[in-house]
Amino acid sequence: MRKATIRSALILLLVLVVALVGISLSHPRERLFALTGEERLLPQVRGLVQWAFRWTRPLPRTADHVATQYTDQPPFGVNTFLEQEVEPEKRARTLQMIADAGFHWIRQSFPWYDIEIHGKGDFEDRRHEPYRSAWDKYDNIVALAEEYDLGIIARLEAPPAWSRYDGTARGAFGPPDDFEDYAAYVAAVVRRYRGRIRFYQIWNEPNIYPEWGNQPVDPEGYAELLCLAYERIKAADPDAVVISGAMAPTAELGTWNPTYEGNNLMDVIFLQRMYDAGAGACFDIMAVNNYMLWSGPTDHRMRPTQGQVNFSRPLWVRDVMVANGDAHKPIWISEMNSNAAPEHIPARFGRVTPEQQARYAPLAYERIQREWPWAGVTTVWFFKRATDAERDQPMYYFRMVEPDFTPTQLYESLDAYLEELTPTLYPGQHQATTWQLAATGAWEEIATADAILGSYHRAEPGAAVTFTWEGRRLILIPGPGAGTLRLTTEDGQQREIELRDEPVTLARHLRAQPRTVTLTALEGEVSLDVLWVK
Repeated sequence: MRKATIRSALILLLVLVVALVGISLSHPRERLFALTGEERLLPQVRGLVQWAFRWTRPLPRTADHVATQYTDQPPFGVNTFLEQEVEPEKRARTLQMIADAGFHWIRQSFPWYDIEIHGKGDFEDRRHEPYRSAWDKYDNIVALAEEYDLGIIARLEAPPAWSRYDGTARGAFGPPDDFEDYAAYVAAVVRRYRGRIRFYQIWNEPNIYPEWGNQPVDPEGYAELLCLAYERIKAADPDAVVISGAMAPTAELGTWNPTYEGNNLMDVIFLQRMYDAGAGACFDIMAVNNYMLWSGPTDHRMRPTQGQVNFSRPLWVRDVMVANGDAHKPIWISEMNSNAAPEHIPARFGRVTPEQQARYAPLAYERIQREWPWAGVTTVWFFKRATDAERDQPMYYFRMVEPDFTPTQLYESLDAYLEELTPTLYPGQHQATTWQLAATGAWEEIATADAILGSYHRAEPGAAVTFTWEGRRLILIPGPGAGTLRLTTEDGQQREIELRDEPVTLARHLRAQPRTVTLTALEGEVSLDVLWVK
């Protein structure tokens, strides 16, 4: 035992020395930031030691080279509070600014209390005169999103007081007494927007206070709610996609104390208990919230139960999914940002400067794309509030735009980042429909259980696809049949490649760097199931 301990200590010391030597060779502070997410020297050194110690315990299994559903969508989104904007003109201006900046998604709440206000099955709003349909506001939001070509991730949450015997005594977000009432509301929303909204999220942060109300969190209860909602959504719209409630990143163990706002259960424990309760069959996409609370987006330390959680937290959630046979399902990040609260505001969510906040968000998007091929849409928290009434609260300082539509540095930074972005395939398996590909000509989708994710795309002669990739090896996994395609590199070199219903290596390089290629169908059965970058 003693020899093993000494050997482990020596190995760790060697790893640390090698890391320090490598870092010292060039731009040491930048390299330390790239490992630890820390910008000051002492925290960087401490973070380096903690990073080195990660090799002393099992690391998460993330199955990076398994093809994953719903990662083909453009991943850039923003959280909105459009239901709080009284004037439709402000909703339109919000969506115009979001679209102008290059985003593709909004994550928008459709609060139950604001739709079925006065009782079950009652969709009239009688809170003010003249009375009106409670749907009017949300019909307007959906129409505006379509006008600006923005997809909607609809959050279905926030029960009305009538759904609980004690009203809001257990908190405004506590679950209803009868889950059937919630399922009926969910079905009503999905039926109304069938064909216009495809992605629905069931609740938000069910593993923490106050999102499950002033009561102990309940993984089994949430699993029951999720499964009931899943059943109703699929019945109302078979093409709809169900997203789990976004897990809050926390390492707490769920001890209930009514005087302490900390009824939080560790995300990975909550998720495993969901699986044990049968929830694995009740969602298509797993969701997490992933903030840069106490360090930057490049923090690679892996401490599942120690200290403050960091931006690497989704890897542990992914590990639980892989262990439960869900490697083919993605993680979408529902809320992402750092907090730029001024010095006089409590640092409840950590504290960065506006300049750091503006720098961190693009870096977060970059890391997600480069390192996490199983991650899909990531929505920034948040675009704007309707008023500045919360200026004395730290939550206010996640905003991208002021209530009067004045952009912050964060908005301007993401606007510039998305304008300059070159869509790139990084290591992992990528579907034929993935957003990084630019296709021309006629491509036909063929549904078959033999394809990796249920379908492949077949090209007519002359059809082509152009893309940039960064890796050492590029592999094409075709559909069935035999055909010939032409590969053209960015410097104009060409070669013909024969497809024979088996993986074929298109390119191999010693050094990973961005390279652009075009694949053109020449004759025969030319098809694309997956592009695999290694």
